[in-house]
Amino acid sequence: MNLETSLILFAFLLILVFSLLARRPGRRALRDIPAFSKLRKTIELSVEDGSRLQVSLGSGGIFGPQSAAALAGLTLLRQISSIASDSDAPPIATSGDGVLALLSQDTLRRTYRDLGLDTQFSNRLARVTGLTPFSYGAGTMPLILDSSVSASALMGSFGEEAALITAAGQRKGAFSLAGSYGLAGQALLFASSEQPLLGEELFAAGAYLDAGRAHRASLHAQDVLRWLIILVIASLAFGGLLGLAP
Repeated sequence: MNLETSLILFAFLLILVFSLLARRPGRRALRDIPAFSKLRKTIELSVEDGSRLQVSLGSGGIFGPQSAAALAGLTLLRQISSIASDSDAPPIATSGDGVLALLSQDTLRRTYRDLGLDTQFSNRLARVTGLTPFSYGAGTMPLILDSSVSASALMGSFGEEAALITAAGQRKGAFSLAGSYGLAGQALLFASSEQPLLGEELFAAGAYLDAGRAHRASLHAQDVLRWLIILVIASLAFGGLLGLAP
């Protein structure tokens, strides 16, 4: 068994253990990520004042290494729509990939069905705004600048085109939460969004928005793995200083 397989099995075991522990009374506290607390408050305010949230899922698609970020974006969309679907102006999702757009429509459809709001669902709530990165960004801008939109969330695979989307939010002074799979997108969003998500925080949305026990277990497993990696790096560093490293 190689190292990669061992790490995957170990991570799966951690998730399973934390899922079983989550069934016990009480809940393990999550480390504080202010971006998600502010997002939840923004969703609640949008429901109260009848404004709309816009969710950008990027143009990376669901195939390849960026697929995890796309799935995290779909989880965020599901949880936002669960909270705000009964608003006068329900959330709207945009993407730059046809398959991702179909999945976002299906995500919204299932959410509305689970809430007994089938008649309020429309395929227009999830749409493709461009099939290249910059056409996607340019097509998303008018939706954010719409007077009914009060906040936006970007989660997926973004590059330089993210600047077009965040610039539209800045023009309106609207709340924006953003996370990206790529380092270039992360760097740009850190400078241009109100609440940027760094590194693995991109995959924590489900846990912080109550998507289910498995999401919380996954987040706790990430924390354990992070500390193990830190300990290994520190051990190797000190071993090198002492002349004990292999």
